[in-house]
Amino acid sequence: MNLKDGYLTRPLEALDELAIRNELSPETKSRIAEIEIHAELDSTNSRLMRLAACDSVPLGTVCLAECQTQGRGRIGRVWHTPPGGNICLSLLWRFNDFNAFSGLSLAIGVAIVRALRTAGVEGVGLKWPNDILWRERKLGGILVEVSGEAHDNHSVVIGIGLNVHIPSDRAGDIDQAWVDLNQITGGHPPSRNQLIALLLDELFLLLPNYPMQGLQSHIEDWRQWHCQAGQRAVLHLGGKAIRGVVSGVSDDGLLLMDCDEGGLRQFASGDLRLRADD
Repeated sequence: MNLKDGYLTRPLEALDELAIRNELSPETKSRIAEIEIHAELDSTNSRLMRLAACDSVPLGTVCLAECQTQGRGRIGRVWHTPPGGNICLSLLWRFNDFNAFSGLSLAIGVAIVRALRTAGVEGVGLKWPNDILWRERKLGGILVEVSGEAHDNHSVVIGIGLNVHIPSDRAGDIDQAWVDLNQITGGHPPSRNQLIALLLDELFLLLPNYPMQGLQSHIEDWRQWHCQAGQRAVLHLGGKAIRGVVSGVSDDGLLLMDCDEGGLRQFASGDLRLRADD
């Protein structure tokens, strides 16, 4: 089956709940709740954030979409999702302690790289705080959103976007260097359903233990796959551009940067933007 209007010229592997469930590990099968699959949504994260307001929606609910009309990245950026061309995955989880999910987006990045490596995709790296890169081109991203009061049960929606196949005629709106799994694998990307199952297996290994283990159990892998350490960069903080050399990340996930003015400094995520300094 092919999508019309030139969006895809290859056979489309439709998202399939049964195919995904059949690939899951027994442990993940025992934990996962509902898997929603939509032909089109505004955003899988937005969908689960709306559902998170209902206490009856079970932890471990997964939302997938073939196409997003209002896909989002960090700091209000647009995430482009042509029909059938991406993995758009969101997962609902809950934590009792606000501090329990400190550094979670970095740990999720490690889980994604592990899943991609299991699928045979090598050379994947991480960019602070939430980008998945391949040879310095963006392959995917992470968006973690939280709802709940400071002393309340917190709902966390973990959004993952991965480029699988973006036709060249749909790439004009992307404002940064990008890559998809189709290019990386020479036209033979892994099955979307199988890759989604691998991602879910990694997430369901990570999340139940995260309040006890935190980022500490994953920080060395993150540093191993950090692909901008030692590079000059410019960090945009509000209206200010801070230039220097990326030194790495701290044990609690803060960016370490040897700034041209001010020496070594630490930065939290928030509204920070990191770009290569040409």
